[in-house]
Amino acid sequence: MGRIKYLLDTNILSEPARIKPNETVMQNFTQYDGQYTTAAIVWHELQYGCALLKESKRKKELQSYLTVLKNNGLNIQPYDHRAAEWFAKQRATLKGQGKVVSYADGEIAAIAAVNNLVLVTRNTRDFKDYTNLDLANWFE
Repeated sequence: MGRIKYLLDTNILSEPARIKPNETVMQNFTQYDGQYTTAAIVWHELQYGCALLKESKRKKELQSYLTVLKNNGLNIQPYDHRAAEWFAKQRATLKGQGKVVSYADGEIAAIAAVNNLVLVTRNTRDFKDYTNLDLANWFE
């Protein structure tokens, strides 16, 4: 256990809730226990995805997983003024290059960047155009 180094994207934080989670991702959860956090935007995406499900065994399992995360003290980083300023500058630069970025992904990237965290995601290509952002893929 050490200081927080990683910010987990939705596709990483949701992996343990899958019926057959990826072994490499699960090993990384164990190896980096206590060294990861997530973003308020990711927490929203997980809650929203769960809320969209019809009442079912799967929905109850996901609700239980989210409750366990919360009760175990999952640290959730806010989208604050520093992140907003970082994203605004990055977005303007990328727009000037003719690139349109996902707003939610930009907010997640900004939270990772301003907190000097490595953004862990399966979709590194969604974040490749941002500057001064460290990326990792726990599926590799």
